Amino acid sequence: MCRDRNFIYKPLKIKTVDTQSYKTVSLNAATVKKEWVVIDATDLALGRLAARIALVLRGKNKPGFTPHVDCGDNVIVVNAEKVALKGNKMHNRVYVRYTGYPGGQRFTTPAEILQKRPTELVRRAVKGMLPKTRLGDKLINNLYIYAGPEHPHQAQQPKTIKLNEI
Repeated sequence: MCRDRNFIYKPLKIKTVDTQSYKTVSLNAATVKKEWVVIDATDLALGRLAARIALVLRGKNKPGFTPHVDCGDNVIVVNAEKVALKGNKMHNRVYVRYTGYPGGQRFTTPAEILQKRPTELVRRAVKGMLPKTRLGDKLINNLYIYAGPEHPHQAQQPKTIKLNEI
């Protein structure tokens, strides 16, 4: 009981919420709308570029993002050979792989990778930012990287975007 004699008890009015408009939408393979996107990698920092590409591949830039579904877009990267690495990373950074045999460690620098296979540097950076699951293995297949400015995907009518627009 309330000690104040002038207090009058009024029941609270509870507002009802239209639950139909607040349902969580989960996408599946049939309801996903995939688009084609072109990104020009000329003079862009490798890490920033890879982070944005991974975001689009995963579909996190869409309102209907579903974590366990491939709901991202197909990404075409052109001019991969012109990607930028700041400072001395081009020669000081070392990528290590192992052949499986004794003494089988192999070391390469980004400069050597760009010389042999210019698209591999971007692919490695993006793959490292995707999930390490079966979904990540599927998502990396939606990435198309080309060393020069031309690509054979004109039939898909890709739209060109800039990194700041993502």
